[in-house]
Amino acid sequence: MRRKKKILKLMALLLVAMGIASGINSVTASAETPYLTYTVDGYGRTEETQTGYLAQETIIKFGNQFLNGANDMCVTDDGKIYVADTGSGRVLVGTTDGKLVTTFGKGILKKPMGIFVTKNKHVYVADHDAGTVFEFDENGSVVNKYGKPDNPLYGEDIPFQPQKVIVNKAGMMFVVCKSNTNGIVEISPAEGGTFLGYYGTNFASVNLQQIIYRAIMTDEQRSKMVSNMPSTPDNLAIDDKGLIYTVTRGEKDATVKKLNIAGKNMLQSGTEGIYDDAPAAVAVGNHDNIYVVSAKGYIYEYNDQGEPLYIFGAADDGTQRVGLSTQITSIQVGKDDSIYVLDADKNQIQVYRPSEFTQKLHNALNLYSQGKYTESRKPLTEVLKMNSMFDYANKAMGRAYYQESNYDQALHYARLAKDWSGYSDAFWEIRNQWLKNNIVTALLVIVGLWILWMVLRKLDQKKGIFNGVRKGVGKLKENRLLSNIMYSGYYMKHPIDGAYGIAREGRASWSAPSIILLIFTLEYVINKYLCGFLQKTVRDGRYDILSDVGTVVIVMVALTACNYLVCTINEGEGTIKKIYTYFAYSLLPYVMLTPVNFLLSHVLTMNEEFLITLVNVIIYAWILILAVLGIKEVNNYTAKETTKIILLTIFTILIVSLLVFIIYVLWAQVFEFISAVFGEVVYRLGY
Repeated sequence: MRRKKKILKLMALLLVAMGIASGINSVTASAETPYLTYTVDGYGRTEETQTGYLAQETIIKFGNQFLNGANDMCVTDDGKIYVADTGSGRVLVGTTDGKLVTTFGKGILKKPMGIFVTKNKHVYVADHDAGTVFEFDENGSVVNKYGKPDNPLYGEDIPFQPQKVIVNKAGMMFVVCKSNTNGIVEISPAEGGTFLGYYGTNFASVNLQQIIYRAIMTDEQRSKMVSNMPSTPDNLAIDDKGLIYTVTRGEKDATVKKLNIAGKNMLQSGTEGIYDDAPAAVAVGNHDNIYVVSAKGYIYEYNDQGEPLYIFGAADDGTQRVGLSTQITSIQVGKDDSIYVLDADKNQIQVYRPSEFTQKLHNALNLYSQGKYTESRKPLTEVLKMNSMFDYANKAMGRAYYQESNYDQALHYARLAKDWSGYSDAFWEIRNQWLKNNIVTALLVIVGLWILWMVLRKLDQKKGIFNGVRKGVGKLKENRLLSNIMYSGYYMKHPIDGAYGIAREGRASWSAPSIILLIFTLEYVINKYLCGFLQKTVRDGRYDILSDVGTVVIVMVALTACNYLVCTINEGEGTIKKIYTYFAYSLLPYVMLTPVNFLLSHVLTMNEEFLITLVNVIIYAWILILAVLGIKEVNNYTAKETTKIILLTIFTILIVSLLVFIIYVLWAQVFEFISAVFGEVVYRLGY
């Protein structure tokens, strides 16, 4: 019996040992991923969403051949992984399940940094130290070598240190070379390698400050400045259509580029996409989607327009969990949408599998890209059932309905997704249809109203039918409050004469300006929260009315008080009541024209928004003119003195704001100290 127990125990130990041994090749991730997955909503904010990809396994070797400082890899459609094994100076070929296929290049390659495999299984390797791009056949034999281009256009003093390489269907090579700021080196295989020029060159950024500095500096000073050179691309990829994708550090919105044959970026400039500051590699998916990975392990997925779908992954925090990385150098996508990420520091390849949620999303993307809009709505509906707040799915649904000419549904989903462009297009179609159906009726109503007005005008001239109305208006004008309110209109049209009335004819008051300010505040709040969707600058359902009202009041109080202090010191004639009056009356253009903008915001599309912008320019320019003339005329200043007073007022407001902030911080610390002392006392008394 004891012997039997020993045998069973030995068998159990053997099984455990076999499990550990098999785990050396690949490690299966737990059900709970060690990172969060985010998406970007219509407001451009990152929001947590369902897990898009599951970290499944880690490959650290093929057969008995371990990775050694690998810098690049290429995954082919037949499930093979070609690795530029930099530390060992070779190419390592294995399968996605960790089996070794072959190795080659030993003794030929010095420091292979980049690798690319063509459809006919020719392998191109960018060797940094050898200064050569090697072409191997599928058996690992050298077919061609491409060294530094012998062409004056390349640059005699520029070294040829290839780091990454891709090849199009015509055999043209595109090579990223270290520190070559001219762009990607394009080489034809003809005649042993012909230099065709530079491709996809980044632009050097120059700001106004640099331009001014360089203009006033001497030649000697300029020579000591850091030269403003364009950035060298960090990595690149190519899709089946021949479009080339590049990533470059520090290029902000141009971090990721999708280049056509002319080298022009096809991605949206200033897109709502979120790009990493330190991208390491880029890959193209099976649905025209784009993958970018940062050096620290964050993976970004975009659609073909550069709109973000997912952000996931994370840097390793020392726990060595599957899915966490330390120094990423390459990313590839398999035929089954699996993502392979090469970590040069850990000498391993992380494998991520798409979740059910992502598979449905990719299915919808694939159908939509093929023009099958109706078919794409089914997987999109399933995605939205799983997460109704996934804005990209709402956006794609709206676009699908738009292609089907179902503009009402397109408008609905565009609003859910905060897709301003899609909303504008759908609204234009709805408005166009309404105009076609109602234009005749609308014209008849306008003509009828005009005829009615002309008839009433004639009757008034002959029989005075509006005499009673005129008398009533005349009596209202005799009311002091209403008279002052109406005087604000006179001030708006004739600011110099109006300012004279405020200064010397008793037109200054507290009540009338306060009513104007109240109307201004109401219009400001209404326009902010209830204007048309395309003009709205706040999130739907978010209201902060008390803060808005408080801001208006504080600004008016600060402006009035600071201007009064400055004017008093500089012998101005305006009292605080007069100053408050002309500042409040200066707001009347906003009061009169904002309703126009409010109505326009509900009927105009994005292509017509310039009308609203024009009205806003008129409003704020008019307000500024009225305020400046009020300061000048009421205080009896010259133009030079007025400019001085305005600058001093602005400076005073800034100083007061700074003092208020300092006092607030000090009181917050005092309150925190008192709370801590009180808490300590309560704690001690409790014993």
